[in-house]
Amino acid sequence: MRGDLAAAVHAEALKLRRSRVPWATAGATVLAGLVGAFFMFVLQDPDRARTLGLLGAKAQLAGGTADWPGYFSLAAQTVAVGGLLIFGTAAIWLFGREFSDRTVTDLLAVPTSRTAVVLAKLLLGLVWCAMLTLLLVGLVLGLGALLGLPGWSAATAARGAGTVLGAGLLTAGLAAGYGLAASVGRGYLPAVGVLFLTVLLAQVLAAVGHGGWFPWAVPALLSGAAGPGRSGVGWAGILGVVLVALGSAAATALWWERADHR
Repeated sequence: MRGDLAAAVHAEALKLRRSRVPWATAGATVLAGLVGAFFMFVLQDPDRARTLGLLGAKAQLAGGTADWPGYFSLAAQTVAVGGLLIFGTAAIWLFGREFSDRTVTDLLAVPTSRTAVVLAKLLLGLVWCAMLTLLLVGLVLGLGALLGLPGWSAATAARGAGTVLGAGLLTAGLAAGYGLAASVGRGYLPAVGVLFLTVLLAQVLAAVGHGGWFPWAVPALLSGAAGPGRSGVGWAGILGVVLVALGSAAATALWWERADHR
């Protein structure tokens, strides 16, 4: 099994390296970091915020603060909400491309086990999401320093970076479900439909105060999207995210082992 997994990881890594999708997701992450920096730039000067109309009003209503804790909090929310779209796209591509490009039968003809193929895709997806999250943390540190945000300390940076990475890990786990949807749906479109449905439900349920029991809303709530100290998420919510991640991975491996891929 170990040899199969190593071979599968190598093959999947080659596909990833030759694709433009990782660059697209990295670009989206950089854009998110720049938008966050602009948000902080606006909040630094109330007069500047007023001249920007609705953007300035939204910044004030969101309760954001132009300091290091505020910037890290915004980055964590970006990962939790926008990460569902970016990480979900990564998972959908990893699994859906085999059906859209009609390479699934060729893939299954090799001696590598189907479970190893699934595990390789999931591992690469996790590494991919982790690298994107680290990219955002690096942007926050660099752009925050460029803006001269107040409130810097090593403890603040460690705590803020940990919050962003934690949100990224939880969101990456949820993305495994979109890989399952792309497999069962045999392509991109069904999985994209599931992606938008879960994002919509997460926003609606969080807005009405019931997001704590819906796993796809948990990372955003934990990152402070509902306001400081108002997440409404306990250990049961985090456990729900873990169960969805592990269950999706297991279900995907089982489906690939038993499904008729003709």
